[in-house]
Amino acid sequence: MIKKAMAILFVMALLVSFQPAGIAMMKDKPRQDSRELMFQDMLMLFLLPHIDNEVADIYKDLLTHAPVVYPYFADVVHVERVNGFRGFHFLVTLEIVPTVGPHIPVGKDRMTFDISPVNPGNVKLVFRQHLKDPRESDFPPNYADLLKKSVK
Repeated sequence: MIKKAMAILFVMALLVSFQPAGIAMMKDKPRQDSRELMFQDMLMLFLLPHIDNEVADIYKDLLTHAPVVYPYFADVVHVERVNGFRGFHFLVTLEIVPTVGPHIPVGKDRMTFDISPVNPGNVKLVFRQHLKDPRESDFPPNYADLLKKSVK
């Protein structure tokens, strides 16, 4: 009887400790709204088309389909007001985790955008760094075909 109870407790502990990658990435995210979070979300919506273009270019040789970037998988790492108090020229550095399918992370990237009224469309990418490639072990078997052969 004790062995059976210990086995059940062990299995329950394993199940509770297992977290899919997408859930694990969300655990440090804010759980309630704030003014700062609203502005960050607006910034992400503004930058998302530019981010999507860069992510598609980065992953074109790694994946058969372009990954998706959700605004909540992009973190503002640094913001700098370039020309002082009340100036409208900013450098914004983001860390981005693109996903495929049901929020399967495929890598990590860092991008810095120059946001200024003098830029065409107000936005210009000034720095891009690919930090992490997709790994076959991160993909469920039914999504492994998204990886190009050179990555496997």
